[in-house]
Amino acid sequence: MENVTELKEKKPKWKKYIILGVIAVLVVIVAINAFVVVDAGHTGVVVTLGKVNEGVLQEGIHMKIPFVQNVVKIDNRIQKLEVQTEAFSKDLQSVDTKLAINYRVDTSKSYSIYKNIGANYEDVLVTPAVNEVLKAITATYTAEETVTNRALISDGLVTGLNEKLNSIGLYVTDVNIIDFDFSEAFITAIEEKQVAQQQLLKAETDKKTVVTNAEAEAEAVKVRADGEAEANDTIAKSLTDEVLEYKKIEKWDGELPKVSGNGSTIIDLGDVEDK
Repeated sequence: MENVTELKEKKPKWKKYIILGVIAVLVVIVAINAFVVVDAGHTGVVVTLGKVNEGVLQEGIHMKIPFVQNVVKIDNRIQKLEVQTEAFSKDLQSVDTKLAINYRVDTSKSYSIYKNIGANYEDVLVTPAVNEVLKAITATYTAEETVTNRALISDGLVTGLNEKLNSIGLYVTDVNIIDFDFSEAFITAIEEKQVAQQQLLKAETDKKTVVTNAEAEAEAVKVRADGEAEANDTIAKSLTDEVLEYKKIEKWDGELPKVSGNGSTIIDLGDVEDK
């Protein structure tokens, strides 16, 4: 009888331990769901039974109502979006453009963006805005001008996108044009134009070279002529009667001339010496 009584007393205690264990697990689960950590660079949007609360949770640990409230984390850091789209230039050329857009979400408007648009705001808002603004800007340039005005187009995209998105809470910080791609026919036309321009430039350079060489040669001839004239003038001025007489004496070999006369009578001095 005593053994039966002991078994009856032990059985309720074992059930008690099971119940306590279940309660402990439930407490842990509730405790875990009562706290949320918002990572650095993010804000938390609180959703209570499907309703988005105004305001956001900043970085750090926060309490929430377990199983009643949910916290959606919105990334407020600079995000990069690549968009590839086709647009038409002013001269109706097809321009396939690849862009890299850097943008961020305003922390104070994270809840309104999530409430009105949802977590896929990039696909719903940013990408369509990029396509629209790019098409509008590309239409103001010819296909060739889009290549030479990349910086202006990038600046125009930043300005145009911010005008459309800032009121919503999205801010574009930078737009980089990764690549412009044109039709094969247009590329061929550009290459032919460049070849023609290079040939024209070479012809003009060759012409200038010929003219420059001719001018240089003419200048050299003029310099030589001026030098000779100046030298002759100097020599002429230096040839006085005394100098001429001296030159004659200097060159005389001591022999008398073989013939002498006054115009009417000519005497051969060589015959006189022989006699």
